[in-house]
Amino acid sequence: MFRRLFLGRVLLGAAGAALVRPAAAAEERFEVMRSEAEWRARLGPLEYRVMREEGTERAFTSPLNDEHRDGVFHCKGCDLPLYASKDKFDSGTGWPSFTRSLPDAVRTRPDRSFFMVRTEVHCRRCGSHLGHVFDDGPPPTGKRHCINGVSLTFAPA
Repeated sequence: MFRRLFLGRVLLGAAGAALVRPAAAAEERFEVMRSEAEWRARLGPLEYRVMREEGTERAFTSPLNDEHRDGVFHCKGCDLPLYASKDKFDSGTGWPSFTRSLPDAVRTRPDRSFFMVRTEVHCRRCGSHLGHVFDDGPPPTGKRHCINGVSLTFAPA
């Protein structure tokens, strides 16, 4: 008997071999669309895994976690402005965290990976996975947009 177990975006077969399922974003239409080959040519291996396969970078590895200058954080996939530095805060989690996104910059959807329900956040223009939104942030929103730094670029003011 062949059994399969779904763990997030990974499908494990009977032999335990991992078969990566396409990211939900790949199934939708966005303003900026690229082929898998174009995304791979544009992004490094970690960037591709995070942004196109909904992976996560290791905590405390992004230099943007320590970025404190005035400016705007953009999507690395399409350069859409996503987050203002005034909304960034130190969450202690090891990832750049923001209380809110810029207007009409991101979209969310349920993420049911790892036997829990979280809110996944992605770029509304190219669909690139950014991270997750949690309800444990500071005022004024009470939200914590926990974002993979590898999905962002920073433009100082």
